[in-house]
Amino acid sequence: MKLQNHYRQIDYQERETISLGVETGLSIRAIARMLSRAPSSISREIERNAGGSGYSCRYAQQRRERRRSHARPAAKLAAGNALFNVITPLLRQHWSPQQIASHLAKLHPSEPAKRASHETIYNVIYAQPRGELRKELIACLRMARAKRWPRSKGEDRRGQIADLLSIHVRAPEIEDRQFPGHWEGDLIKGALNASAVGTLVERTTRLLMLVKLPHPHPASAAHVLQAFTDKLIGIAQPMRKTLTYDRGKEMAYHRELTQATGMAVYFCDPHSPWQRGTNENTNGLVRQYLPKGTDLSGYTQEQLDAIADEMNNRPRKTLGWESPIAVYRQWLAKLEQPAESIQ
Repeated sequence: MKLQNHYRQIDYQERETISLGVETGLSIRAIARMLSRAPSSISREIERNAGGSGYSCRYAQQRRERRRSHARPAAKLAAGNALFNVITPLLRQHWSPQQIASHLAKLHPSEPAKRASHETIYNVIYAQPRGELRKELIACLRMARAKRWPRSKGEDRRGQIADLLSIHVRAPEIEDRQFPGHWEGDLIKGALNASAVGTLVERTTRLLMLVKLPHPHPASAAHVLQAFTDKLIGIAQPMRKTLTYDRGKEMAYHRELTQATGMAVYFCDPHSPWQRGTNENTNGLVRQYLPKGTDLSGYTQEQLDAIADEMNNRPRKTLGWESPIAVYRQWLAKLEQPAESIQ
């Protein structure tokens, strides 16, 4: 608690105490002990805000407020400014903030200073101090709630992927890794999230495929659909059954991916990377070759294939020290046999 006190802004009452301490000749350390502050905080306050005739709490407060007002840019929408005076008559005509925002965007398409989002309008209304103006503006809203409800109400505001299949309806044998052909997918991002590479890992054999994504906008749904389709379609049909992915919007075209590849796409719960544990662990291994902060757009598909080949030929403890490519080929040979010959 005392440590937090050192970093908290000095308020007016504390400035009164500092002023009284300076006038009575107390040392800086004595004043600091009275306020449970660091001596350096008191020294800095006196040096920064003292006037020509010494330290005064009122003058110090005025200097602090003047510096703060100069440091912070003026709000685009605030009570009394020109934009506020344009918006309030529309509110009084019972226009909703969203209608006002859309109207201003049409009137001033190239002048951001004359526009405001509906969220900004709501925030300004509810930020008004208690009084008649606040009551009047809230009464103009359709619901006229005294307090603003959270915009998301606890839900993800980025939008939902349509018609997704939850991982919880995935067949039990997929979870148990009884048969191959079930993949996990993800993207690993490059420097400043400006580049990305797709990763696809088969759950049973741990076979890895790396996917080159177009540049720019590598994580767009259209680019991911095309690149993943091209890569997955090259897998033999017996080894191409399902794909498990996270809730990233790059998989918004999952229905088109299913139509092109015949693979059902299942989605993990939000913020649950352990539900794609094989893929997450493999991504960590891939980072040995594609470190964080690297521009991934310069890698060709041939280079990515070479990295995947090297990883697929390394023995893995979880496979009994077999390599992923060897186990994959064993399963593929077994699955391509006539059904009656498979024991």
